[in-house]
Amino acid sequence: MNREGRPLADAMTNPRADRVKDVAKLVGRSSRTRRRQFLVEGPQAVREALRAHRDCLVAGGTAVVDEVYASRECLDRYPEFDEFFESTQESGGSQLQMRIASELVLAAMSDTVKPQGIIAVCRFVDVPLGEVLAAKPLLLALLCRVQDPGNAGTLLRAADAAGADAVIFSNSSVDVYNPKAVRSTAGSLFHLPVVLGADPSTVAALCRKAGLGVLAADGYGALNLDQLQDESAARSFEQQTPESAYQLESPTLWLFGNEAQGLSAAELELVDHRVAVPVYGAAESLNLGTAGTVCLYASARAQRRPS
Repeated sequence: MNREGRPLADAMTNPRADRVKDVAKLVGRSSRTRRRQFLVEGPQAVREALRAHRDCLVAGGTAVVDEVYASRECLDRYPEFDEFFESTQESGGSQLQMRIASELVLAAMSDTVKPQGIIAVCRFVDVPLGEVLAAKPLLLALLCRVQDPGNAGTLLRAADAAGADAVIFSNSSVDVYNPKAVRSTAGSLFHLPVVLGADPSTVAALCRKAGLGVLAADGYGALNLDQLQDESAARSFEQQTPESAYQLESPTLWLFGNEAQGLSAAELELVDHRVAVPVYGAAESLNLGTAGTVCLYASARAQRRPS
């Protein structure tokens, strides 16, 4: 390391080097699964990965980031990375490898046409469902057969913003470690627990046993999300309201279905209620990311409203 905390080794300039090829293999799911590593690209996402890495080491946990490759231009533009590298070393993260790399090398490592100047090789961060439930969660999201990496990342980011306690991916959903999904999370992947490969029926049963209600986001649902929000607000102000079919401030697991088909009949059988987001204009429906965000924020607001 030099005085700025940067690697002293020569910059990597050969895009056909074995090390570059080895990193690039993580674009494929089979290599990610075998090595339990994935790629994180871009300043924002790598910043959050390094922050999670540092925090885990300080807390006595295991490393999150194994390697970082960055261009000199990126490090000059974002000087905070030098501080991250230095603080990581002080936290006992001596195994973290950091190398300067040319833009050609970064492009060869990445699956994007225009790399963003920095790439990290990270370890899988998913956790068991039991660990999530042991923390007595208030708000969870279960993604059932969600196939588009961008949608998956958007929902995870929305769950993070809404203060959800975890996001659960069914065994038939997209791989959250897909590079496009990781980019779509904008670093939120490192902010809240993620459970992978879950069976929806098992998740619903265990969540119900843990005291959570189970709701489906369903455009044809019998319950209206706006009405549930109004009733929740009235209760918080001690106003008399008709008995609600569901109290939105209760601990809740939301189910979100496939982009094109929604939730299957079998998945809908798992829930306590089907809830529709009302559409007041001429649009046929909301897309998955938008509908999911609205539902999660509705629960988050109800749960945080003064009682």
